Amino acid sequence: SPDLLADDADRKGQRSVSVDLTDNSLLVDISDALSEKDKVKFTVHTKTTMKEFKGNEFSVVRQHEEFVWLHDSYVDDERYAGLLIPPSPMRPDFEASREKLAKLSEGEGSMTKEEFSRMKQELEAEYLAIFKKTVAMHEIFLCRLASHPTLKNSHNFRVFLEYDKELNVRGKNKKEKITGFFRNITKTADETLLLRAKKGIKHPDEFFEHEKSFMSEYHTRIKDATTKIDKVTQNHKKCANDYSQIAMALQSLATVENSIAMSHRKGLDRYSKLEARAASDMDLKLADLLRYYFRDTQACKDLLYRRARTLANYENANKELDKARSRGKNVPQAESQQKTAREKFEVLSEVGKQELTEFKGRRVTAFRKNLIELGELQLKHSKVTYDAFLPVLLFLASVW
Repeated sequence: SPDLLADDADRKGQRSVSVDLTDNSLLVDISDALSEKDKVKFTVHTKTTMKEFKGNEFSVVRQHEEFVWLHDSYVDDERYAGLLIPPSPMRPDFEASREKLAKLSEGEGSMTKEEFSRMKQELEAEYLAIFKKTVAMHEIFLCRLASHPTLKNSHNFRVFLEYDKELNVRGKNKKEKITGFFRNITKTADETLLLRAKKGIKHPDEFFEHEKSFMSEYHTRIKDATTKIDKVTQNHKKCANDYSQIAMALQSLATVENSIAMSHRKGLDRYSKLEARAASDMDLKLADLLRYYFRDTQACKDLLYRRARTLANYENANKELDKARSRGKNVPQAESQQKTAREKFEVLSEVGKQELTEFKGRRVTAFRKNLIELGELQLKHSKVTYDAFLPVLLFLASVW
């Protein structure tokens, strides 16, 4: 595949997730991106008035692994335990599109020049759409960090934005992936134990109890919705391909005398493109939105887990303090540990409540905006489709 330069205006028009940019002290965007065979290089452009930075405007080149490193640095830092860490952008995956282009090149001799040209354009458009979405998701991740009053102050974030050389970050090896897998299993088991332990708490926090129940159910439902909308999008694409095949069949029937067949073949070609555009809009405005909030909801569940773990630590500190007082040994040390655990739990709870409340508002706003835009696009496509397809139907009816 040829190297592709993302069109900045088009890409920003494709964003499916809203980011609050009311704070202009740190503005980040991906001004350019270059797709190579095995990686994508993102040019991250920054404007800032924050005194912690050495300058007011600068650009650096980053790869996907460096975005993952930045995300993990937040997750592993206890100072951000009460915050909702934005999900890291998904790894760029262009293999399917590249394989289709390779197969198309191999089969060039078995199709007409026009058919080959049309299919090549469709595959290149598909590749470019994936590329633009990849860039947009990486940019949204950075914008969420830059607009957060606490997350934007991270030293690692400043290094990511300002250091003008490679960070020498590598992806996880097989051993680390296995370790992470078992860590997730341990975390799941720990969540089960914490759930049982919470039954003994005399005064549970109704807000967090409701959030835990809601997020668990919401996470399951949004996952199911994402799977279903992906199927709808795929069916739209198949339908577009079918119309394209019918158009090619009409072309083979058309002769100089049969200009009617040729004109309706062009109508079917047009309808095929409209159907493909409808699939693209569905994918962008709804499927991508669902996919993003599925991962963002997991980040909410992770926050709730961290709070539950902190609460369990606080309860254990209380028990240890009771034991120390009953024995008359190590009381000052136990009191200090209990105080630290209490303060950590109270701060995390306060910050976490604010984060989850803001998440709800952001989620509702994003879904309302995208659903309205999708509905308007569908109405527009329906009208254009009707105007384009009616003559074709009349022609086919007259032939049959």
